[in-house]
Amino acid sequence: MVGSVTSVQPGATTAASDAASKTAVDYQSFLRLLVAEMKNQDPTKPMDSTQFVAQLASFSQVEQSVQINNRLDQLLQASTLAQADAIIGRTITSADGKISGKVEEVRLTSSGAVAVLDTGKELPVGPGIVIS
Repeated sequence: MVGSVTSVQPGATTAASDAASKTAVDYQSFLRLLVAEMKNQDPTKPMDSTQFVAQLASFSQVEQSVQINNRLDQLLQASTLAQADAIIGRTITSADGKISGKVEEVRLTSSGAVAVLDTGKELPVGPGIVIS
């Protein structure tokens, strides 16, 4: 029998992409504001450009951090899927030994992976389970 892995975490990537687009919008808004202020500055009292450069660097760091977090989220999700796939067809036993069976499919939920056994029972995959 062929097992399956079902993912139920669509919000994770949506939240990450929303954060990235919001940061990009904020970054673009900052650049527009910077250009507008430079165009309209009083020539007798020029602005301190070092402050703007520091702010630009801060926005750049935030944008890079958001992109790194997005990549880490993708990597974590791929790792979780690979781990879930690896237990399909194997026998697992709960930490207390009361539930045991062959894994037919794995569901990924917001609280973690849940193995669906050939007995129809569901077992959360976590610390203490025995995989054989």
